[in-house]
Amino acid sequence: MANPGGGTVCNGKLHNHKKQSNGLQGRNCTKNGIVKEAQQNGKTHFYDKLIVESFEEAPLHVMVFTYMGYGIGTLFGYLRDFLRNWGIEKCNAAVERKEQRDFVPLYQDFENFYTRNLYMRIRDNWNRPICSAPGPLFDVMERVSDDYNWTFRFTGRVIKDVINMGSYNFLGLAAKYDESMRTIKDVLEVYGTGVSSTRHEMGTLDKHKELEDVVAKFLNVEAAMVFGMGFATNSMNIPALVGKGCLILSDELNHTSLVLGARLSGATIRIFKHNNTQSLEKLLRDAVIYGQPRTRRAWKKILILVEGVYSMEGSIVHLPQIIALKKKYKAYLYMDEAHSIGAVGPTGRGVTEFFGLDPHEVDVLMGTFTKSFGAAGGYIAGRKDLVDYLRVHSHSAVYASSMSPPIAEQIIRSLKHLMGLDGTTQGLQRVWQLAKNTRYFRQRLQEMGFIIYGNENASVVPLLLYMPGKVAAFARHMLEKKIGVVVVGFPATPLAEARARFCVSAAHTREMLDTPRNLP
Repeated sequence: MANPGGGTVCNGKLHNHKKQSNGLQGRNCTKNGIVKEAQQNGKTHFYDKLIVESFEEAPLHVMVFTYMGYGIGTLFGYLRDFLRNWGIEKCNAAVERKEQRDFVPLYQDFENFYTRNLYMRIRDNWNRPICSAPGPLFDVMERVSDDYNWTFRFTGRVIKDVINMGSYNFLGLAAKYDESMRTIKDVLEVYGTGVSSTRHEMGTLDKHKELEDVVAKFLNVEAAMVFGMGFATNSMNIPALVGKGCLILSDELNHTSLVLGARLSGATIRIFKHNNTQSLEKLLRDAVIYGQPRTRRAWKKILILVEGVYSMEGSIVHLPQIIALKKKYKAYLYMDEAHSIGAVGPTGRGVTEFFGLDPHEVDVLMGTFTKSFGAAGGYIAGRKDLVDYLRVHSHSAVYASSMSPPIAEQIIRSLKHLMGLDGTTQGLQRVWQLAKNTRYFRQRLQEMGFIIYGNENASVVPLLLYMPGKVAAFARHMLEKKIGVVVVGFPATPLAEARARFCVSAAHTREMLDTPRNLP
């Protein structure tokens, strides 16, 4: 965490919440509204975007009860394992077959301890089957368990009109078919549902080329390349950019796809504290001074990995400062905008627009179409020589199937909608409505006394629950009140920072956002 001691991070400085009013920035923040000074072409530029991020510390008694809860759960877990080993209690978990007792265990006992003894008890709060479009409201198929969540059965009842506070439908573009989607229907009739080939073989369609041109125009960069899967966009392209003899500096809270891509590359990986430019600069300085271990040769290249909006924290990358550092130390910057593209910035063009920066300042711009655009897949954008290189060397382009044509058309339609190329301003209005909804929802949660994390402009709103028992109780209670939420705990979060993660959408009405406040 960038600020484990709590408080508000403003312009890279820590401000105690007790000195704030209504959780907003203090007098010093308002007065010194400068994020970072950067040098470009010999000129000094100032970025006047105020960074207001909250990472409030939990009360001591909450942390004590949280650790006590995990401690008691661990003791009972070992007791239940003892009873299962002696056949007193039935074991429903995956176990080795009798004829393989002498083999090295396929299912490691300790690695599955948490899953077996805690997750399974509250598993009903995840993987809930949805049977409608994931708009602001959706329908949930009711299910029950007769064996403490090891198996489920459907009751045949559908829970109608549940308020959707969990989907990444930031702009409300994931919706049921209407006349605005007519072009998607036309593409489906002409091209069919799939491509059944890779981009290198027979899988590059004119629709893919059109989409790449629109993406490049939207991002204001030279070129872009699209891929059929967002996760693979990171995990399969990072190894094409760096390898043995290279150094990756990764934010400690980066998404698993970035972590996997870094590991697959074979490059040396070093972690810096979340959004902490002092930690990053120390690693950069050491990398330049000392070079590679043992040989002390200079690193072939240094790549900094960050996200635009961090999906578990709701924080926004301190981009101006990081760009200044990467220029100073001659490193490259790779930014994942999965949760920020379409959702951040005056016109939805992401974090570079949010800070008023030139997109060319970021060497590799990555994003997904699964969130704001109501589709699937991802993109890599930037200089034309970068994109041309990836067309040849990307594992995703060589081995993975191409993007489905109707999906490509959905993304084209969404991008043109945002850029006003459909002849309306409705796309821009969606971006503005999302910003209004986000600030309103965060403000109301703070007024109710909840501890929430992240930046005031981030549509991902983590609400801290801490105690493992509260995680299950909160999700179940919300569903009873017809509100669908996503709850997250260890190991996806630190042990004592379990949370509910709300995702605000432009499609949410004020009445929907006020519903949690009116619950008994």
